Amino acid sequence: MTDAGAGTQQITVPAMGLVVLVGVSGSGKSTFARRHFRSTEVISSDFCRGLVADDENDQSATPDAFDVLHYIVGARLRRGLLTVVDATNVQPSARAALVTLAKSHDVLVDVIVIDVPKSVAIERNKERPDRVFGDHVVSRQHRDLTRSFRRLTKEGFRRVHVLRGIDEVEGAEIVRERPWNDRTEIHGPFDIIGDVHGCASELHTLLTELGWTLTYDDGTAVSATHPEGRQALFVGDLVDRGPDTPGVLRLVMGMVAAGTALCVSGNHEAKLVRALRGSKVTVSHGLAESLAQLESEPEDFRKQALDFMDGLISHYVLDDGRLVVAHAGLKEAYHGRSSRRVRAFALYGDTTGETDEYGLPVRYPWAQEYRGQAMVVYGHTPVPKAEWVNNTICLDTGVVFGGELTALRYPERQIVSVPAEKEWYEPVRPLLPPVGDREQSVLKVDDVAGPRWLQTTHAGKVKIPEENAAAALEVMSRFAVDPRWLIYLPPTMSPVATSKLGGYLEHPAQAFDEYAGWGVTRVVCEEKHMGSRAIAVIAKDTDAAERRFGVGDGSTGVIYTRTGRPFFADTSELVDHLRDCAAPLFESLDTDWLALDCELLPWSAKAMDLIKVQYASVAAAARRVLPEARAVLEQAAARGLDVVDLVEKVDRRRDNAEAFRDAYAAYVHPTQGLDGVTLAPFQILAAEGRALALTESHEWHLAQLAKLEGDLITPTRHRFVDLASADEREAAIDWWLELTGAGGEGMVVKPAHLTTGRIQPGVKVRGREYLRIIYGPDYTDSLDVLRERHLGKKRQLAQREHGLGLEALTAFVDHEPLWRVHQSVFAVLALESEPVDPRL
Repeated sequence: MTDAGAGTQQITVPAMGLVVLVGVSGSGKSTFARRHFRSTEVISSDFCRGLVADDENDQSATPDAFDVLHYIVGARLRRGLLTVVDATNVQPSARAALVTLAKSHDVLVDVIVIDVPKSVAIERNKERPDRVFGDHVVSRQHRDLTRSFRRLTKEGFRRVHVLRGIDEVEGAEIVRERPWNDRTEIHGPFDIIGDVHGCASELHTLLTELGWTLTYDDGTAVSATHPEGRQALFVGDLVDRGPDTPGVLRLVMGMVAAGTALCVSGNHEAKLVRALRGSKVTVSHGLAESLAQLESEPEDFRKQALDFMDGLISHYVLDDGRLVVAHAGLKEAYHGRSSRRVRAFALYGDTTGETDEYGLPVRYPWAQEYRGQAMVVYGHTPVPKAEWVNNTICLDTGVVFGGELTALRYPERQIVSVPAEKEWYEPVRPLLPPVGDREQSVLKVDDVAGPRWLQTTHAGKVKIPEENAAAALEVMSRFAVDPRWLIYLPPTMSPVATSKLGGYLEHPAQAFDEYAGWGVTRVVCEEKHMGSRAIAVIAKDTDAAERRFGVGDGSTGVIYTRTGRPFFADTSELVDHLRDCAAPLFESLDTDWLALDCELLPWSAKAMDLIKVQYASVAAAARRVLPEARAVLEQAAARGLDVVDLVEKVDRRRDNAEAFRDAYAAYVHPTQGLDGVTLAPFQILAAEGRALALTESHEWHLAQLAKLEGDLITPTRHRFVDLASADEREAAIDWWLELTGAGGEGMVVKPAHLTTGRIQPGVKVRGREYLRIIYGPDYTDSLDVLRERHLGKKRQLAQREHGLGLEALTAFVDHEPLWRVHQSVFAVLALESEPVDPRL
C-alpha cells in the first residue's frame, strides 16, 4: 500500500488495465475521474443505474446496474482499453468481483482509495439535491472503508494507492505506465535467435554468420554489435544442458546491457533462478550442468546472472504489434497481457495434461489454431527444421542435441542456421517436426464466414456480406481445387467508357482518353483472347511442390478457372506440358514455382455446353423462324398489304442472327482431350519471393513471357501507345479494327508503367460483332438505350477485386498462413455475387 504523502503526487496506473476507485459517497470520486481520465474510460455505477432505470439514484436497480457495468468493463478489457470503475467499492465483495474480472482478461488492476473526512462527504451530499439518503449511509460506508484498509493489499491488486484528505486528492497526478512487455516502439530490424542451451561456441558462430561483431574481454565474448544497427532477440533457454552456460549468459547479458539485444525468459531460466535461490527443485534436464558450471564462476557474476534471469519477462510485443516473441509461443488473446497464466503459457506452452511415451508433457498444438495478425516467434520444443505454421515459427532446432542453432532475420523472414559442433546432450525423445496444417482442409469456416470486414493494404477496408460469403463457401467447398494451390483468383474487368461513335458501344478512343485523364502517359494494348480465364500455379518439381505448397502427393501444379474450379478432371498432362514450356522462366527468374495469368483456348474447350444451350439454340431458332416469317410477309405483300417496314426489319434481324452465329462460331474449334488446347499467358503473377503482378510493369511481363516455348503457348499480341501521340493512337485503333474485323474479341488496354491511386488496372474494349454474343443479335438497334449503362459499381468492384488479388499474392509470397491468403481469395469470389450487370 502506498500513501501519497506530503509532496508526493504521482500515481502510476497501468496504461492497459483496470483502475478501481474506492471511496464513500461524496468523497469526490467522480470529480477525480473526470479530471484525470477520458470520459469514455470511466464507467460509473450511477451511470449504469440510469441506463437500466432512468434514475441514477434508484438503489433497487443496483443489481442490474452492476451487471451492465461488469459487461462494459469486460468488453473494454478484452479490447485492451484502460477502464476506470467509479463506484463506492467499499465492500470486499464488490472489489473481488472487479479483480476477478480483470484477471479473467489477463490485465493488471490497481486501486485508488479516496479517503476524505466523513464530515466533508456528508456536507457534499447535502449540497446535492439528488442525494436523498441520510448521514447514516455515509457513516456505514466509512466504517466499511476503514475495515478495508487492513485487507486491500491481499485482495489481488497490483498497487494500492491511498489519497488521504482533500489536499492529496487535489494534488494527485496520474501517470500511465505501459506494460513492460510493450515495446511496440522498437521496429528492428531484428535477428531472433532460438534456444541456445549453453552452446556458447555455436552462438558465436551464428552471430558472426549474421554479421555481428563480437567484443572480447581477456578472450571472453562479453558483447556484440551489428554494423547495420540490427538488434538481437533471444527466445529464452539460454542455459542448461550445454557446455558453457556462463559464456552464453555473459555474452547475452552484455548485449542486453548495451542495448543491442532483448531477451525473454525460458522455462530453464525460471527453474535455474529457483534453484539458485535455494528452492527445492528436481535437478534434471540439464540443470545439474548449469549449477556445476556456475559454481566455478565468481560470486559477483553469479549474483549478476541471477538478477538478470530473474528480471526477464515472459514476452515482448514489438514493431507496432506486428511481432511477438515468447519462449513457448503465445496465443493471440495473451499478446501484451500480464498475468500468471500468460507467463505460464509463454514459458511452458499449453499442455493437455497427458504425458507421452517418453514421460514428457503432451503439448496442445496452439499454432494450428492461431489466426492472429502478429507474427509469433518462439522456441521451447525442439524441431528438426524451422517451419512456418500460421504466421508462427519455432526456432528451437536442437543445437544442444546435435541439431542446429537457428535465427530468423526480421522483417526479411530469412532463416539462418549453423550446425552444432557435437551432440552435447542426449535427447529424451527424437526431434519432431512442428505440428503444421498439411491437410487439404486448411480452412475453418470462421476464417471466411461473413459478415466480415477485411482490412487490406491493396484494397483498403472491404466488407464481405454474409450472403456473399456463404455463396463463395458453397463453391469453394464443393468444387474448388486443392486449396493449397489456390493462391489467387483473378478480378473482374470493367469495359471502357461508352462510345458515342455511330455504330459502336465500345471504342479504343475512349480508353485512351480515360487513361490520359488519369495521368497515365503510356498504355499497352493486348489482344483479348476469346477463351476461358485460367490461373496456372506450377512447381518446378515434386520437391518444390512439397516445400512451397505442402503438397506431397506427387502433383506439381494445377490450372483452374476464375472461380477456382479445375478445368478438367485431370490437368496433370497440361501442367507437365506447361512446365516444360516455362523452363526458360524458371531459369531467368531463379525460382522453383510460378503463378501465371492466362486464357485457355479455344473457348469451346470448356464452354461447349454453354455454346450449344445458350448461343447455338438462339441462332438455330432465328435461322429457322426468320426465313418463314419472310415468306409469310411476301405472301402478305402479294395481297397488297404494306409490309415493307416489317420485311426490312425481318431481313435486318436475319442478317443480325447470321452475324451472331458467325461471332460465336469463330471461337469454336475441335479439340480431342487436350489436343488442340493452348494457353495464352499475359502476366506472371508471382514467383519465389516476389509478387511480380505488383512490382513489375506489363512491358516487363510481356517481354518475359516471350521466352515461353512450345506448341502449347499462344502468344498475346500487343502494341504500346504513347498517349501524347495522335499517330500512335490512330495506329492502335486501326489494329483493333483489324483484330475485331477478323473475328477477334477485342483488346485490353492497361497502363504500360506502374501506377498508384484509384486507376483502373485495365479496361476491355470489345469488338462490334463480338458484343452480339453479350447483348444479343439485335443489340445494334438499341445502342441509344445501351449507352445509358452505368459503369460505377463495376469499376469499384474491379478495383477491389484487383486489390484483393494482390493481397492474396503478397500474403503467399511473404509466407503468411494459407488461411490468410484464402481470406482474400474467398473475398474475390464473394464479391462476384454482387448485383452487377453481367454483360459489363
